[in-house]
Amino acid sequence: MVCTRPDIAYAISCLSRYISNAGPPHWEALKWLLRYLNGSANLGIVLSKCPKGADLVGYVDSNYANDRDSRKSTTPYVFTLCGSCISWKSQLQPILALSTIEAEYIATTETFKEVIWLEGLIKEIGFLKQKATIFSDSQSAIQLCKNSVFHDRAKHIDVRI
Repeated sequence: MVCTRPDIAYAISCLSRYISNAGPPHWEALKWLLRYLNGSANLGIVLSKCPKGADLVGYVDSNYANDRDSRKSTTPYVFTLCGSCISWKSQLQPILALSTIEAEYIATTETFKEVIWLEGLIKEIGFLKQKATIFSDSQSAIQLCKNSVFHDRAKHIDVRI
């Protein structure tokens, strides 16, 4: 279902962490999700026709240390082509981020990995007219991506990624 409903990706990501040891709060969250799905059964991905050479747009953010058990951060991103969602992810980061900027930088790195692959695919079919645009709300992560050499305190991030 997550393959056709990006709106529930985060909820599924959170619930799947407790599959082997679900407690009452997890069952309540699952019931909430099922009620949501029942009320929004007509939603899904709609791919509309768009002119050749459409723009690829990505959005990234991170949730710092939001997993209460492991204190790991979450990396969510979404990409659209002609306004239609074509790729998305919401997953715990593999390493423990030590700061908000580190969590944002890791999320941005994962997003850039995906955009490189998507651009290659879309260029292969002759559809992409320019480089993708990626939006992030973290000015610190943007600056770190643009010029990572001037940040002495961020060296450990590159080694860990």
